[in-house]
Amino acid sequence: MTISASDVVPLSLARANLSELAAQAKAGAEKIITKNGESYVAIIDVRRLDYYHQLERERIHLLLLDDANKGLADVAAGKVRDAQSVLSSVKRRRAARASE
Repeated sequence: MTISASDVVPLSLARANLSELAAQAKAGAEKIITKNGESYVAIIDVRRLDYYHQLERERIHLLLLDDANKGLADVAAGKVRDAQSVLSSVKRRRAARASE
C-alpha cells in the first residue's frame, strides 16, 4: 500500500480528528502520525494488524525451517559434533587460558 501526503498527520491534528482518522483506517487507509516532524505511530485497521502479525509468525516459521534444513544438511555432511565433546573442549580451552 502506498502512503500519500494526506496519510501523514501531525499529532496535534490527530488528537482533534481521531474519530475521523479511525474511520479512515477502518476503511483501509493507513495513517502515519508524526511528532515534532518525525514518524511516531501508525493508525491501521485491527484486521490489517492481525494480518501483519500472521505474516511475521509465518516468516519466523520459515526461518526456523530454513535453520532446521541447514542443520540436517550439516548432519548429512558429517559437520557435527556431540554436545559433550564440544563442552569438554570449551572447558579445556578456558582452563588453559586461566592458567596462562
